[in-house]
Amino acid sequence: MESCSSGYQNLNESDRRINNAFTAKKQAQDFEMSNVAVVPDETYTVAQAVDAFGFGRFQVKLSLFTGLCWMADSMETTILSILSPTLQYEWQITHFQQALATTVVFMGMMLSLPFWGSFSDKFGRKTALTLCSVLLFYFGILSSMSPNYMWLLVLRGLVGFAIGCSPQSVTLYAEFLPCKQRAKCVVLLDCFWALGACFEVLLALIVMPTLGWKWLLVLSTAPLLGFACVCPWLPESAKYLVTNGQTDKAIDTLKKVAHDNGKPMLLGRLVVDDVVLEEKRGRFTDLLLPQLRISSILLWFIWLVCAFCYYGIVLMSTGLFESGNNNRTCLSNLDSGIFKTLQSCTAESHYLTTRDYIDLLWTTLAEFPGIFATIFVIDRFGRKITLVFQFTLFAITLVLLFQYAKNRALLTITLFLARGIIAGVFQAVYVYTPEVYPTPLRSIGVGTCSAMARLGAMVTPYVAQVLLKSSFNTSIIIYITAALLAAIASSLLPIETKGRDMKEEYVEKD
Repeated sequence: MESCSSGYQNLNESDRRINNAFTAKKQAQDFEMSNVAVVPDETYTVAQAVDAFGFGRFQVKLSLFTGLCWMADSMETTILSILSPTLQYEWQITHFQQALATTVVFMGMMLSLPFWGSFSDKFGRKTALTLCSVLLFYFGILSSMSPNYMWLLVLRGLVGFAIGCSPQSVTLYAEFLPCKQRAKCVVLLDCFWALGACFEVLLALIVMPTLGWKWLLVLSTAPLLGFACVCPWLPESAKYLVTNGQTDKAIDTLKKVAHDNGKPMLLGRLVVDDVVLEEKRGRFTDLLLPQLRISSILLWFIWLVCAFCYYGIVLMSTGLFESGNNNRTCLSNLDSGIFKTLQSCTAESHYLTTRDYIDLLWTTLAEFPGIFATIFVIDRFGRKITLVFQFTLFAITLVLLFQYAKNRALLTITLFLARGIIAGVFQAVYVYTPEVYPTPLRSIGVGTCSAMARLGAMVTPYVAQVLLKSSFNTSIIIYITAALLAAIASSLLPIETKGRDMKEEYVEKD
C-alpha cells in the first residue's frame, strides 16, 4: 500500500508538473496573442494592416513631414502671382513676357511629372522626394541671383522641374492612411498648401517693400530646407516595398506603424492581392488598359481644367487688384463689351501696394473654409458628386464677377468664394485619383494627371494676365465654360471610390 500510495503521489506530482507546464505555456501564448492581431486566413495585405493599425502617431508625424513639402510647393507657385507685376515694372517686360515667366515654371513641372512618377515607382517615394527637395532648394537659391529676364526663365523652369515631384508626397501619405480616414486626411493636408500660400503673401508684404523680390525668392526656400532635413526619417511606402518583392522591409515598416500607433502587429504572411509581372509595372500605356481607359482620359481633362481655373483665379486676383490701382477707369469699363479692348488698363505698371497684399491675403485665406467644406461633402456624398457640385458652384460664382468687379469690396468677396471652391475641387481630385489606380500605377497615374494639370496652368496666364487686360468678359466666359465641361466630365467617371480599398495590384484583361 505504501508503494502504491507513493506511486500515486508521484503520478499526481507528475500530473501537477504537466498541468503547471501546460498552464504556463497557455499563459505565455495568451500573452503573445494579446499583443498580436490574427488574420483568419493567416495572410494579410498592406491595406488590411494599415486599416487594422488605424490613424495614430505615425500618421501625425507623416502629415507634418509631407506637409512641409506641400507647403514649399504652394509657396513656389504663389510667388508667381507676386513676382510677375514686379518684374513687369522693374525690367519693363511686356504682358506676354510676364505670362511666359509664369508659364515656364509650369512647363518644367509638366515635363518632369512623368519622369518623377516613373522614378518613384522604380526607386521609391522616399528617394524621389529627397532628391526633389535638394534640387528645389538649390535652383530656388540660384533663381534669386538671376541677372536678367532670360536667366530667370531658365532657372525658374528648373525650379518647376523639381516641383514636379511634390505630388508624390500625397501618394506616399495616402498609402499609409486607413480607408475610413483617407479622404479626410488627404483633404486636411491641403491646410499646409493654404498655410504656405498665406505665408508667402505675408512674407511678400514684409520683404518686398524693403529687400525686394530677390530676397523673397531666397526666404521662400525655408520650408524646402526643413523638408530636406527630415527626409532621412521619412518612411518608404510599404505598398511600394511589397510590390517590389521587398517583403521583409515592408514588414519592418508596418511594425513601425503598429508600434507608433500602439497597436499589435498582424500574424500571418504579408501578400499582395494579385500577381503582376515585374516588367509590366509602372508603364504609361497601362493607364489606357480597358478597365482604366475611361477613368484616365476623364481625369486628365478634369485635372487640366482644375489647374486652369485655380491658377487663373490666383493670377486674376493680382491683375484685378493691380488694375484698380493703376487706373480707376479700368474696372468701370469692364462691361463695355466682350471683344472690346481696354488700352488704358495696360498703360503703366506699378508695385503691388499694401492694400493689394492684404486683399490677396484675404482671398488666399479662402482655401481654409474650402478645405473643411470639401471634408464635409466628400465623405457624405461621394467623390463624383463632390466634383460635379463644386465645379458647377465655381462657374456660378464667376458669373457674379460681371456684376461685382467694379466694387473693390464685392470683388474681394467674390474672389474669396471662387478661390475657396476651386481649392476644394483640387483636393477632391487629389483624393479620388490615388484611389482609382492600383499601387504599381499609382505614382505614374497621379504624375500623369498632375502633368495635365500643369498644362492647364501653362495656358491660364495668357487668359488671366494677357487676355484679361484687353477683354475681361471673354476671360471670365472661358473659365465658366471650362468649369461646366469639367462638371460634366466628373459625372461621367465610371468609378465611385468612396469606402473602397486602395488596390495593390491590377490584372490585365484581354
